Amino acid sequence: MVDKRERLLSLDALRGFTVMGMIVVNCPGSWGHVYGPLLHASWHGVTPTDLVFPFFLFIVGVSIALAYAGKPKLKRERRAAFGKILWRVVKIFAVGVFLNLWPYFDFEEIRIAGVLQRIAIVFGLCAFLFLTTHWRRQMWIGVGVLLAYWGALVWLPVPLDEANAGALESGQIERSHGQVVDVSVSASGSDAIAGNLEPGTNLAAWADRHFLPGRLYEKNWDPEGLLSTLPAVATGIFGMLVGAMVLSIGDPYRRVSWVFFVGVVALLLGSAWNWVFPYNKNLWSSSFVLYSGGWATLGFAACLLLIDVRGHKKWASLGVVFGSNPLVAYALSGMLGFLFYGGLGVPSLSSSWMSAAIAMGLPAKLASLLYALFYLSMIYLPVLWLWKRRIFVKL
Repeated sequence: MVDKRERLLSLDALRGFTVMGMIVVNCPGSWGHVYGPLLHASWHGVTPTDLVFPFFLFIVGVSIALAYAGKPKLKRERRAAFGKILWRVVKIFAVGVFLNLWPYFDFEEIRIAGVLQRIAIVFGLCAFLFLTTHWRRQMWIGVGVLLAYWGALVWLPVPLDEANAGALESGQIERSHGQVVDVSVSASGSDAIAGNLEPGTNLAAWADRHFLPGRLYEKNWDPEGLLSTLPAVATGIFGMLVGAMVLSIGDPYRRVSWVFFVGVVALLLGSAWNWVFPYNKNLWSSSFVLYSGGWATLGFAACLLLIDVRGHKKWASLGVVFGSNPLVAYALSGMLGFLFYGGLGVPSLSSSWMSAAIAMGLPAKLASLLYALFYLSMIYLPVLWLWKRRIFVKL
């Protein structure tokens, strides 16, 4: 069995590679020149970029299984564990809101939702489930959430509000930056539209408009909104189940084989569900949960095999450095971006980079990618400094 007292180097490496992916796709030299795989799907569909966030939530789930494997049995110990979990949720959530406000701190335009906020909620709910339920109940809760979410979006009527009424009349809805997209919706009685999976008119978007405080990222909905966080919790549960399986299997090659098998099954189930409930990161659709979870599981299995079983650790060192302080790396990438992109009156390094690279004859998309890799190297320096001194920042 895996020693519960030791960190899995493979998990640290996978976490680090995931954070690196987050930084690269978030920080191109120019958003007007980006290779297709490094962009999110506009609505239905999935790109490699769409897989980055669910990879991280999957890793959160695996980490919970490893960290809380020895569940506290006494009520006093369990209450203390719950208190620590809740406090960690609050801190991670607060950092997410802080990054949304940085650097102008315009509280009139505050966005409450966000990546770290969703990570905090998923961590808190999954950790609570792990400490209070058996893995079989966790599995059925995850399955129930995915089925219920599918049914709610497809079959429940969506109450008529200003956005839905406008979409019903014009066949269009507005998203961020004034962009208008076509939608196909139909009335369901006099005060609702039929359940749908269209941008901005679905039940999750309606819930964001009416119950999510603060500014919405896409004007009429938020990709880290309220209802879509529920299937994101299922992604965390999936990671917990895989983590529990890793702990329970003693033989390393058998362990890797089972993780690979689970990943393939999840991919197949997600692909089948995609026929009726398409992959969609904005909605965090149930098919997207299984499909992205399948790829995350296969990535974890590959890291387990190459790093922990075969001992090929040197090539993974870059991932381990980032994976040891993922919050620092992510926060720095968000905070320093305003300086590198010309915020606060500082000349834009990204614009200068793009102009110089294109003048040298480089294709614009290649120059944009090279800038993202350069920016990643700038984030690498402080996290490498922390790693060499064995400083691990945890909230």
